[in-house]
Amino acid sequence: MDEPQAQQNKDGQRPAVVEMRGVTKTYSPGTANEFTALKDISFTVEDLPNVGEFITMLGPSGCGKSTVLRLIAGLGPHHPPTTGQVLVRGQEVKGPGPDRGMVFQSYTSFDNRSVLDNVAFGLECQGVSKKDRHEQGRYWIGRVGLSVDKDQYKYPHELSGGMRQRVAIARTLILKPRLILMDEPFGALDPTTRLHMQDLLVSLWKEVEATVFFVTHSITEAVYLGDRCFVFSSSPGRLLKQLPLSKPDRPAREMQREAQFQQMVFELSELIEQLEEGRD
Repeated sequence: MDEPQAQQNKDGQRPAVVEMRGVTKTYSPGTANEFTALKDISFTVEDLPNVGEFITMLGPSGCGKSTVLRLIAGLGPHHPPTTGQVLVRGQEVKGPGPDRGMVFQSYTSFDNRSVLDNVAFGLECQGVSKKDRHEQGRYWIGRVGLSVDKDQYKYPHELSGGMRQRVAIARTLILKPRLILMDEPFGALDPTTRLHMQDLLVSLWKEVEATVFFVTHSITEAVYLGDRCFVFSSSPGRLLKQLPLSKPDRPAREMQREAQFQQMVFELSELIEQLEEGRD
């Protein structure tokens, strides 16, 4: 993407960070296996100066949340949409790009590379010198809560699940993407580690000022992390609601005890239950 052209539109305004215009995605159209995952999805995430919005995404299994992420990322076979447009900073998405980083639930480290070389992999692909990429890699290893001295030369099989996700997050953030796309990254973690990772993510997000799209099945996690929550219907997925949420300005364990927080979790739980029972 041509960065200078993406800064302002013809009216001198900053284009939206992400915009979907009437997006429908149908797999295997015209065959016996035809399946529509998304139908007529439209939304806009504005580019607010020096602010990155955190969008959490909820809905029944199979409602197309992950398809939305992969359409934004430009990853096939989800990309391109069957109809409609996906735009990032005013430019139609044509494929993957360094302005968008993705973190998956499955651990995606390279098993034959050390933690340091995993974190620095993207910079290596960009031709950054070994000295410079390792210097930046060590910084981000520390920022995600790993020990530079103890962990940088370990290999993925020597790490716990939480540590491997820290490596994945560091590998994404080192490239300073404007958009971070996260597909249930904490889904396989134990409850205590998950809370710690939520607090870490909030801290890092405030530092990098990126826009985050975060898919989760945990309603509590969605309410804690999000500035806004997108709620999708059962398949074919439609965007039913965009709910404003309180910013995560306190540790997860503290904020989740509060009555207002618990009420929002309860209301969303009832809504998701209705959707799963087909009462949307």
